[in-house]
Amino acid sequence: MLTFRNTNIVFILLLFGLLALKTVMVITAWYFVLLLAVYVGIISYGSYYVGSNFFMQVICSAAVNDKKIALTFDDGPAHNFTPAIINLLKMHDVKAAFFCIGNRISGNEKIIETLLDNGHVIGNHSNSHSYFFDFFTTGKMLNDLEQMDANLEKISGKKPLLFRPPYGVTTPAMKHAMKKGNYTAVGWNIRSLDTVTRDENKLYNRVISAIKPGAILLFHDTSETTVNVLPAVINYAMEKGYTFERLDKLINREAYA
Repeated sequence: MLTFRNTNIVFILLLFGLLALKTVMVITAWYFVLLLAVYVGIISYGSYYVGSNFFMQVICSAAVNDKKIALTFDDGPAHNFTPAIINLLKMHDVKAAFFCIGNRISGNEKIIETLLDNGHVIGNHSNSHSYFFDFFTTGKMLNDLEQMDANLEKISGKKPLLFRPPYGVTTPAMKHAMKKGNYTAVGWNIRSLDTVTRDENKLYNRVISAIKPGAILLFHDTSETTVNVLPAVINYAMEKGYTFERLDKLINREAYA
């Protein structure tokens, strides 16, 4: 399995190999540049592909044989869209996971209360969702996550244990923050791309074509496109014999401390 550790070992050995060859034959600088480029490419893949498990374990699906899947929503709460999604889920008797941004909780406390009253689970999606979150040190990252926890605990008394990496990016610092905070990192294996496409048919077809047992679907409760497409996705899955399991139950992990 490709990991940060074994990648470093291989490239260190290759570097020393090139240096050894350089003592007995002509080795141009381009060999070292190429080695660096390949290394950077692998590191980038490991960072930006949430399912790579390159730096740390991220649960992106469940190993189940029956037709159970989970709905998840990122970036809320959003007063203009989250309530509509709550109502849609209630109509279909579906429980979902909402990975909330901590600094969006203030002013939307009623939405958080409604989510919990309706049996949905709330996860940590950082407090700041900063563009620079991936460059945070372990300490700064953990502090950011704990701020989100505190904002939720003020309302619910619950400390979330499920965490979704902002932008789906993982880093060595995040691995250590997960361990220190006792979080479980959760990704997805079906990404709706509802934040970048407004073509509802394209989005719908993208999602339904990828549905399979154990799938974790990623939507955002900040998108009108999601509100419009969600009923059709739910109906399609149910017609095909799928049931929607709440995320923590699907992956068999505790949602709160």
